[in-house]
Amino acid sequence: MNALREPEAQRVDMIQHALGKLPAVECPLVHRFTPGLYTREIFMPAGTAIVSRIHKTEHPYVVLTGRALVWTAEAGVVTLTAGAVGITKPGTRRVLYVTEDCRWLTFHPTTETDMDKLQAELTDTPDVSYFDGGDVGPVEGADILNQLRDAAEKGEL
Repeated sequence: MNALREPEAQRVDMIQHALGKLPAVECPLVHRFTPGLYTREIFMPAGTAIVSRIHKTEHPYVVLTGRALVWTAEAGVVTLTAGAVGITKPGTRRVLYVTEDCRWLTFHPTTETDMDKLQAELTDTPDVSYFDGGDVGPVEGADILNQLRDAAEKGEL
């Protein structure tokens, strides 16, 4: 279900693989359930680079606090700040560079409450193990991260 085309998908896979070799950053989650609705809140500290899973469903999101530079294949690099509201389309996969501590909410119509089942229902996890045969060296997908960091440093977004 990956909406990214090659080589975009491979570039994002490379970023995910490279980030997976770095020390993990704690991004606490809060899960809320109401009848027919699952709400997921994530806190992402400033300075964190994140590659999202591939989203399977269309759903709204709200950036509650903070600021992040966000790359998607559809939009390129954009800045999302507190108060931003949007719709995630199926197949979306994001690369984020968080410039200010950020809290992000997503809303999912579902009656499921089991977290493993929810994760499988809502997202796909790309298999990046094909990079495990050796060091990827300079990450070929780093141009996406560099675009995000450069824009942040220059204050362009």
